[in-house]
Amino acid sequence: MELHVCLNGGRDGADGTAVPLSPGALVRSAAQAVAAGATHIHVHPRTPCGRESLSPRVVEPAVAALRALPGVPVGVTTGAWTEPDPALRLERVRGWSALSARPDFASVNWHEPGAEAVAAQLLALGIGVEAGIWSGTEGAARFAASPLRSRVLRVLAEVTDTEPDSAEESARALLAELGTGLGRPVLLHGEDGGAWPVLCLAGRLGLATRIGLEDTLHLPDGEPAASNAELVAKAVTLLRAAERDAGRG
Repeated sequence: MELHVCLNGGRDGADGTAVPLSPGALVRSAAQAVAAGATHIHVHPRTPCGRESLSPRVVEPAVAALRALPGVPVGVTTGAWTEPDPALRLERVRGWSALSARPDFASVNWHEPGAEAVAAQLLALGIGVEAGIWSGTEGAARFAASPLRSRVLRVLAEVTDTEPDSAEESARALLAELGTGLGRPVLLHGEDGGAWPVLCLAGRLGLATRIGLEDTLHLPDGEPAASNAELVAKAVTLLRAAERDAGRG
């Protein structure tokens, strides 16, 4: 199974959760998550004061630290919230050309201004692109019309419906909007209250998925998760059960 661990996202640990922020904390958390069954790593690099950043000086230490886990692909965000000015965001990504430790892939949210330019720059650098398509946005329609759609590594189908009772329905609607993902592999995931229902749906459908403290702070029973590794271990159990139910295990 392809299971990505999303280590931190926009969380800052201010609520007492064990969200890894520094390069050292990231690699410790990632190592535990990989041991629990994660196959890929997704991270939001932070400055020493905890702010998300696309600066080469911030991205490189995070990626370099995670290279301590050989053979595990490492991805980062390029979300517009890290740099609202599309021109400056593109300049930051262009600066990754000088990195000695580059990410293997980066997510690009297709509904955000400047997405096409950022994706094109990543491809020019030899960095894989995850096309982030959020439910409730124009991302799917824009991606369908994009000349880059056949060149992305995968489609990252992100269900923004956080209600446990409706997230699966929203996920199915997003997949229907995407069709077959326009010929690219699809990773399906949810967030907060929708994280576990959408993960289980991904398992039943045989799609890649992800889990981690970026997406949820809780286990399926509502108890707080102690770590990314605990979330991954529970996800592996649920995904294996889904595979058996679907006759793939």
